[in-house]
Amino acid sequence: MDINAILSKCDHTLLSTTATWQDIKKICDEGMKYKTASVCIPPCYVKKAKEYVGDKLAICTVIGFPNGYHTSTVKAFETVDAIKNGADEIDMVINVGMIKAGEYDAVKAEIATLKKLCGSKILKVIIEACLLTDEEKKICCRLVTEAGADYIKTSTGFSTHGATKEDVALLVANVGAGVKTKAAGGISGLKDAEEFINLGADRLGTSKVVKAVISGESKPDGSY
Repeated sequence: MDINAILSKCDHTLLSTTATWQDIKKICDEGMKYKTASVCIPPCYVKKAKEYVGDKLAICTVIGFPNGYHTSTVKAFETVDAIKNGADEIDMVINVGMIKAGEYDAVKAEIATLKKLCGSKILKVIIEACLLTDEEKKICCRLVTEAGADYIKTSTGFSTHGATKEDVALLVANVGAGVKTKAAGGISGLKDAEEFINLGADRLGTSKVVKAVISGESKPDGSY
């Protein structure tokens, strides 16, 4: 697969608690240079990043991150604030405990509320698959589809592990028409990224693909 095709599916990500503006500026520069799908950054940097990149790069941020147990009111406020500050894409975390408790209507209502607030902007729903059974993952696929979100996303990258090939295959097979899948967390490089894409992932949350290109893992002809 051509390296540019892989880069175009990457949300170039930096969500470290120690990230500074200089760190964020650096990944914005990289995102613009390598034409990634977006940069995924902490909410506190959205306004400054959007002013910096303008229309050259999509800005993605996270809501209810990383644990998902904020109230729906708080998540809604975060979403409105992020969009006001210039976010183009929103990655929200569901309340995993509510899934465990069978409170499916509440989870679906929360997703639907945030999608309504996003309007035409992209909403991705992080289900933290590493904490769910396969049956719970399938239920999440249904809820995300019925709530009208744009993507289902495997992981925050802050829990027990990130995306697995098995989880991506399961999500792709069970989401409804029009819902795409994002693999995030633990994507190790270009070959790993290609495998996730071949399984059906339409987006990748990772910093390692751009790092691999910078380090010379890819060749001038776009191969690796």
